[in-house]
Amino acid sequence: MNQNAVKAPVHLWIVGILSLLWNAVGAFDYLATKMRLDFYMSQFTAAQLEYFYSFPTWVIAAWAVGVWGALLGSLALVLRKALAVLLFGASILGLAVSSVYNFALTNGMEIMGSEGAMFTGVIWLIALFLFFYARAMAKRGVLS
Repeated sequence: MNQNAVKAPVHLWIVGILSLLWNAVGAFDYLATKMRLDFYMSQFTAAQLEYFYSFPTWVIAAWAVGVWGALLGSLALVLRKALAVLLFGASILGLAVSSVYNFALTNGMEIMGSEGAMFTGVIWLIALFLFFYARAMAKRGVLS
């Protein structure tokens, strides 16, 4: 018998599905950038493209951990697995490393502009919310 003892609240499904959609967009962004898809990358300036394409391997790895950790965390949340907490935590670690690179070690802020910084702030808020939400659901026994 593999049923969770605690019934899942309706908000778990709402948060889980919305986070899955949100993080699928992040995964698409990662793949489109790495595959250099013209229809997607044409929205960026030449300087921004040069910046993206010059990321060192360790930044690309951190970005991948952030993106795929978040997507898998969302999937785990929908499946009511406590592993979501670890996966969202890993995604925050990846986001932290890539944010340090983008805003402290390079001129990413200058290249991406204030809109890029604000969007990164939104990503941070959502990532932190998902981590703490999953942790709270795990503590309540909703995730196993």
